[in-house]
Amino acid sequence: MTLITDPKAFIRKETRIKPVPHAEEIRLHLADEAMDLWQKTEDELGALGLPPPFWAFAWAGGQALARYILDTPDIVRGKSVLDFASGSGLVGIAAMMAGAKSCHAVDIDPFALEAGRLNAPLNNVSVTFEQADITDRPLPDVNVVFCGDVFYDKTMADKVLSFIDKFLTNGTPVFVGDPGRSYLPNERLQHIETYFVPVVGALEDAEIKKTSVYSLMLTPEQKML
Repeated sequence: MTLITDPKAFIRKETRIKPVPHAEEIRLHLADEAMDLWQKTEDELGALGLPPPFWAFAWAGGQALARYILDTPDIVRGKSVLDFASGSGLVGIAAMMAGAKSCHAVDIDPFALEAGRLNAPLNNVSVTFEQADITDRPLPDVNVVFCGDVFYDKTMADKVLSFIDKFLTNGTPVFVGDPGRSYLPNERLQHIETYFVPVVGALEDAEIKKTSVYSLMLTPEQKML
């Protein structure tokens, strides 16, 4: 039995509505103190060793993707979008603001689901949020896929790549936003744009992260199959 019976109320209480540093057109429920919120989440849920509350921060990869989408709206205009591992919903919100037809945002964290549902109306857009692991499902019918900050863990990276490869095989473009996480598949990336993104220093190794947007490519061997 968890102690948090109303996740939306918890999010409202523990965050403030603020503009995203590198995409100030967008406002989100964001936490002021990373470690304090992390501790409160563990305390309230009665669990130790939880991952960071990804939904409460504008991570570097997501900020870079959001900036790129807002500056280059043609990549999403009139298209259906998948925001994979959506966290706060930042990327999906940016896509809808840039003219996407629809956005399906997915994350395994139930708090991300509720945070996204709070954040989208702040920006006058509609995004479909789902709490689920969709990597073992049939591919959703979308025109473009975005993944921000998903290559920080080897198990996660391997799972994500296996899933994303199915889109690439079908000809669906996949864009990645990443500040150089440990398991970023560099040999499969086509560089598009680089930004210097303000981040939460308590969660990163710097206050500003050099962060790039890439197009993910199939390997030559995969293309031959």
